[in-house]
Amino acid sequence: MSQNGVVSQTFRALVESADRKFARVRDLPLYGNRSQNQHYFHKVFKAYMRLWKYQQENRTKLVESGLNRWEIGEIASRIGQLYFNQYMRTSEARFIVEAYVFYEAILSRKYFEGAKVRDLGVRFKELRFYARFLLVSLILNRTEMVKLLVDQFRDLVEDCKANFRETNFKEWKLVVQEIVRFTKVDTAFTNIRPLRYCAMLDSHPASIPYVSRFHAKKVLKFKDAILTSYHRNEVKFAELTLDTYRMLQCLEWEPSGSFYQKRPVLPNDRSGASIDHSGASGVIDINFVADMTDPTLPPNPRKAVLYRPSVTHLLAVIATICEELPPESIMLIYLSASGRAGPSSVSQVENSGGSRRSSNSKIISRISHKQNSSTPEFHVNGKKESSDYYENYLWLGPRGHSGSNNLYPGDILPFTRRPLFLIIDSDNSHAFKVLHGAERGETAALLLSPLRPAFKDPSSAETTQYGSQFTFFLTAPLQAFCQMVGLSSSDHDADAYNDAETILSTSFSEWEVILCTSTSLDLVWAQVLSNPFLRRLILRFILCRCVLCLFCPPEDSEHYLPVCLPQLPNSVSPKSEVVQSCVRRLADHLGVANCFHLSDT
Repeated sequence: MSQNGVVSQTFRALVESADRKFARVRDLPLYGNRSQNQHYFHKVFKAYMRLWKYQQENRTKLVESGLNRWEIGEIASRIGQLYFNQYMRTSEARFIVEAYVFYEAILSRKYFEGAKVRDLGVRFKELRFYARFLLVSLILNRTEMVKLLVDQFRDLVEDCKANFRETNFKEWKLVVQEIVRFTKVDTAFTNIRPLRYCAMLDSHPASIPYVSRFHAKKVLKFKDAILTSYHRNEVKFAELTLDTYRMLQCLEWEPSGSFYQKRPVLPNDRSGASIDHSGASGVIDINFVADMTDPTLPPNPRKAVLYRPSVTHLLAVIATICEELPPESIMLIYLSASGRAGPSSVSQVENSGGSRRSSNSKIISRISHKQNSSTPEFHVNGKKESSDYYENYLWLGPRGHSGSNNLYPGDILPFTRRPLFLIIDSDNSHAFKVLHGAERGETAALLLSPLRPAFKDPSSAETTQYGSQFTFFLTAPLQAFCQMVGLSSSDHDADAYNDAETILSTSFSEWEVILCTSTSLDLVWAQVLSNPFLRRLILRFILCRCVLCLFCPPEDSEHYLPVCLPQLPNSVSPKSEVVQSCVRRLADHLGVANCFHLSDT
């Protein structure tokens, strides 16, 4: 056998070995058994690095033996996929940045473009590459790259349809429609600021001394979260819904950290499209990651992002993570779902003082009335009846009326033996009030959404079109405020929005001081106040509650206000002047004061 033949044979053996290892880790669950998963990851990563290095060192001989450029692209794509899967398991930013580096190199060096032949298998590999690169770029907020990829992805699907008429590309057309719909919603307020926690924007100099000195009797670490949403026709791309996409980023550090630049990078700089790499070898600069990430940042909390889970699967994941939760730690559970079975009915919508009224108002009112009056909170010996925990529910399932799709408040109770930070975003969220005081060991922190969203323009009220309003307030409060009052990014210039962000930042700083110095702050909130992610959620909840209190008619406050349990101090209540003044300044600055019930003080 010739030397080239030996090299080619060795290369093929390395490919097969790496692919076998990859198949084993690809289907591992994204939660639980972390040390075992880490062991498998290292083995497959080592196999692909060996393969990558071998093709670099023997590139000329491999090309002479018939190696195609798309085959190098496929190896790089696998490595990118491996990095992305590891990011989803660990939430470590360096992994998703590495994935981006590999995918960007495949695009800029046009590894798949030479395969414009009637090889259907190669075209499917290219389609999958674009879909995966789009997901990575979305999560990293590479807006210009996303625009570039959407255009190229759409063209590729059309080209495939034209050249492979006997093949049905309907599923890929749906993927294109998904990403177009997603980006249309997500880019309504682009380049205002990142959703991720950025010390430059989210830590407030005036309150830093108070936060750093604050120390509760008990301090919990935040290291694990479960995120899921389940709505019919919700905005999504791949297995990432708009709500979980926003919450995912909200619970991470901005990877650039102290390197963060407010001015967006030029499109050509960001995408690499202006550089011709068509003749480049298979060398990818892995050290490029060092230029994109701040090594001084603490680790992100791990997040299990579940796409449309069954109730039993969700509970199994909660149980697994609870079991592995380190001592003195708290787990965040975020659930966004409808509280009723079947399709949402929004046929009757009225605009009354900024409030939304729909045909399901009576349903919600009956549920709420039943909760608050006909079923007493406490019964014999001050204990709640077990039926209270299994009356109302969230609906996690497709069309139908199967009770197996119902997630009841009582289903969460066993996990309150450990500290929980529970966010329920639903039109039946208040059903979960019954958890408060009934915990099995640790008092849970509850943030419960309003039963209905509130908008100046009632056409914006459909959750499946724009994502949940409560989640939007918790993850991007200024954008949520603007959407609520009907402002778009074109209504004001960038300076106006920067000034609005300054108003919020100043207020958040004031509220941090109030919370840190309060003598009536419940231990449930005090024990998580030192964590920047959870503290930011609490501050944004305070803002959301006050904004909605001043926006909606007082007689409808029961339906339009979010609830926190245990109660936060009165000093940050919606009636507090220090909180109301923030909303007043923000409304005046953006010229929408007429939308609010504001006093003259």
